[in-house]
Amino acid sequence: MRVLALIGLALALAVAAGSAAGAAKTKECNGLQVCVPVIGPWVVTPTAAATARPQTAFVLSCPKGYIVGGLDAELSSRALDVTFAARLGAPVNPGVSTTQDAIFAATKTDGSATRVSFRPHIGCMPAAGGGGPRPRTGVSFGLSGALAAVFPPGQPPALRVQTVALRPGATQHAVAVCARGERLVSATRAFGFFADAPPSRSLASAVTTTLAIGGKRAVLTVHNTLHGTSHGVAQVVATCAGGGA
Repeated sequence: MRVLALIGLALALAVAAGSAAGAAKTKECNGLQVCVPVIGPWVVTPTAAATARPQTAFVLSCPKGYIVGGLDAELSSRALDVTFAARLGAPVNPGVSTTQDAIFAATKTDGSATRVSFRPHIGCMPAAGGGGPRPRTGVSFGLSGALAAVFPPGQPPALRVQTVALRPGATQHAVAVCARGERLVSATRAFGFFADAPPSRSLASAVTTTLAIGGKRAVLTVHNTLHGTSHGVAQVVATCAGGGA
């Protein structure tokens, strides 16, 4: 995954350095000899009355020269299901299944109307090359006739990300744009707060977002009714396909 520069990375690194207590509860660095922990904000995950519940995504990135070697998350509610997107390949390993960036996805599974949140963690290890080619094996089933063409997985879609720091009492915009030769496949939005504890209901409810998609652009609009410093961020992620490898 290729991601544009995130201003949230600097904030995440600052929290990682100053919040050892939070990092001690998680396991993103387990089994890694060299590990740089990066802690994200508390990402607010809304719910909906519909059967198909909305999913919230958030991208967290390692410093340059590092790849994701471990992941974890803290949840404000057991009703949250949090996963991350991995690339196809074998063996399932850092550098094969992961890159410099990790995209977390969260879904609230119960029917309550309360907003909940999760805080993503990644453990970053120095980037290294993959293994050599493996011999191919297969089984012939003796079938004949014309077969449909099949293809190996290609490069995953690129993620074009824009993150903005929330300003008190302001309406802000963030735009993620696909590069030349790419097309917009989908887009997500999220907002969260850098803190040791999950945001309160009043804090989470003070921010509302809308997402507009058109052409190759995903435009996030953030309305923030807070009048004090919240250390919050909002993020828009455009998934773009069709570009170069």
